[in-house]
This record gives sequence, C-alpha cells and structure tokens, in this order.
Amino acid sequence: MSPLATWLASPPPDAAIEIAADRVAAAIVGTRGGSLAVTAYAFEPLPAGLVTSSLTGTNVHDRPAVARALRRALDRMAARVRRVALVIPDTAAKVSLHRFDHLPVRRDDLEQLVRWQLRKTAPFPVDDACITYSPGIAVGTDGRELIVELARRETVREYETVCEELGLEPGLVETATLALLGLFTGAEAPAGDWLLVHVRPDYMSVVILRGEELLFHRSRPEEEGTALNDIVHQTAMYYQDRLEGRGFTRVLLAGSHGALSAIEDARRSLEERLDVAVDLVDPTRVAALTDRIGASLELMDVLGPLVGIQRRMLAEARA
Repeated sequence: MSPLATWLASPPPDAAIEIAADRVAAAIVGTRGGSLAVTAYAFEPLPAGLVTSSLTGTNVHDRPAVARALRRALDRMAARVRRVALVIPDTAAKVSLHRFDHLPVRRDDLEQLVRWQLRKTAPFPVDDACITYSPGIAVGTDGRELIVELARRETVREYETVCEELGLEPGLVETATLALLGLFTGAEAPAGDWLLVHVRPDYMSVVILRGEELLFHRSRPEEEGTALNDIVHQTAMYYQDRLEGRGFTRVLLAGSHGALSAIEDARRSLEERLDVAVDLVDPTRVAALTDRIGASLELMDVLGPLVGIQRRMLAEARA
C-alpha cells in the first residue's frame, strides 16, 4: 500500500477506482462554485468469482476480464483519467490499532517499531508486506495509537496491475471502509462517539469513532457465517467494557448488499439492537451529483468510498 503522506504531497488524483468482488467502479470529484461535486461516475458488475478478497490467497482470478469491465466503466465516463486512487476490499488487508507509550522521533525507527509489533500477529512474513500507518488517538503525554494497514505486497499488486493494464497509474491504495470515512471529516464528523457499519456482499466491517478519531475497527468475511446482529452485539459489548462508552450519538449504515430489502432489514436490526435511529450514508451530502439524478441505494453504495477518498485527498492538498 502506498505511503499516504508521500502521495498526498502530490496533486490529487484524476479519479478514484474501486475493485470489489461484485463490481468495478470509478468516479471523479471536483469543485464547482466552491463546493465538491461528482462530475462523472460509472460502474460495471463483475461475475461471481473474478475477484475474491482474501488476506492470504489470490484475489484477482481473471485480470483481463476485470480490466475489460473497468475499461467499459471508464469509457462511459468519457473523461481522461491517468492518475488514480485505488480502493480495494477491507478483507484484502488487515487494519489494526497499536498503542505506543512513546514514539521514536526518526521515521526509520518508527517504521522498524511498527514492523516489530506486526511480526507478532501477521499471518504472513512482514518482509513480504505493504504497511502504512497514520496517527490515531493520543495516549498519555508522549504516546499515540497508530492505525496500521497491512497487506501482502503480492495482493496489492494484483489490484494495481488491473489499473496498469489500462495505462492508469495507481498511487494511494486504500481499503473501502477507511476510504468511506473520508466523508466524515471536518464539519461532517459526528460529535461524540458514533458507529459505522459497512455491509458488502463478501464482508462486513464495523468501526467506532470519537469525532474523527478511530477507536475500533473490525472486518469479517461473509463466509465466516457471523450474523450482522452478532458482530454489532460484540462491538457494543467491547465499546462498553473496554472503551467505557456512554452510548452512540449516531449510527450510520453503508452498503446496499445488492438489494433494497437487505439494507432495510439491516437498518431495522441495528435500531432494535442499539436503540438508536440508524441513518444511511449519503455521499451526495458532501459532493453533489451534477446530473441531478436522484441517488439510489446502489449509487450511494458505489459512490461512498470513491467520494470519501477523493474528499480526503482534496482536503489534504489544500491544507
């Protein structure tokens, strides 16, 4: 995965692309009248089995077929795209939070410390991994928690080469849920403690944040058979017992799971479990659609990570 700080120092990408188990998608976010707008977007469904996200196994099983689908999507956008941010499934990587009472001043020393910590739990040799990290919550007076993403270098290359086959240059590579969190920075970040549930056909992810600060991240493949209710219940217990949580000010649900009935069932289930109203994530709140077409559940699901990652990068470029 690409070093975030280095890539954000460059100009923002021309577009964001997502390669997922059920689709490929692309979107371009720009500014119009001082506000963000989605100026072009397209997506193509993928037949089952072409992409199966995994931390240790093969992810892209038919690169030419996935590349052809992505080419069709890009052709429909009718825009010149070269430099892209790339969004991959949550379960193609591992996100973990590591607490350090003291952080080394030198970047090389910090990287070695992170790698040493990961050697204890990584399911493959750390020397074969792409690792990125970003600051989390402060710990005491000198420490900090780090949000660490770990993926096999070979896995990341599987996704990158799909883009490269089309003459695209993938820079930043980000997992879908962390990309989605780009919708909730600055004034858009809910106050207090809040919960985001991201449901996809092949996995579910749950994150807890305090304002903009990530407190908890968990992803589970669909094949593990863990029901949404169980994951949310376990997360709520962890929040109360380990994080001394006093309750969520807001609960957000993203991902259509391919059907209107599924998303509605998930929303009702969450409301009953947590006793709080659940809102659907709507990326058009931060980046309007220029074609004035109403955003369907499917379109909100598609645009969420793509708008989120570009909004974050545009904000960093202006800072």
